[in-house]
Amino acid sequence: MSHHEPGGEASTGELISRLTDDLKTLVRDEMRLAQIEVSSKAKRAGVGAGIIGAGGLIALYGLGALIAAIIAALSLAMDVWIAALIVAVVLFVIAGVAALMGKNRVQEAGAPVPQATVESVKADVDAVRHARDH
Repeated sequence: MSHHEPGGEASTGELISRLTDDLKTLVRDEMRLAQIEVSSKAKRAGVGAGIIGAGGLIALYGLGALIAAIIAALSLAMDVWIAALIVAVVLFVIAGVAALMGKNRVQEAGAPVPQATVESVKADVDAVRHARDH
């Protein structure tokens, strides 16, 4: 039941009811925004983690395949142990570069904090304070 005060203005009870409904809608919308933002950041972080894993796997395969061939070739000009050491250092440098690339991707994704939602909630709180003060 709605009770209107004289002059066609809404009663205090109606205004409180509307405010409650609006706040429920606002909270639901903010929660949806947070879910979307966190999901997006998690996907980007997952891609970065996948690149790190791919770099490690490639380094492992490269280590197995190249050690035999390159060490055999280098051992024609130097001791076998020196050839093996040179090959290992080169492969680890390549693996380090791939790991750094993946790490950068993970960092670009940022923390899984829904930053846009936080800013939106702050703006909502400021708007409510402003409306309350006037």
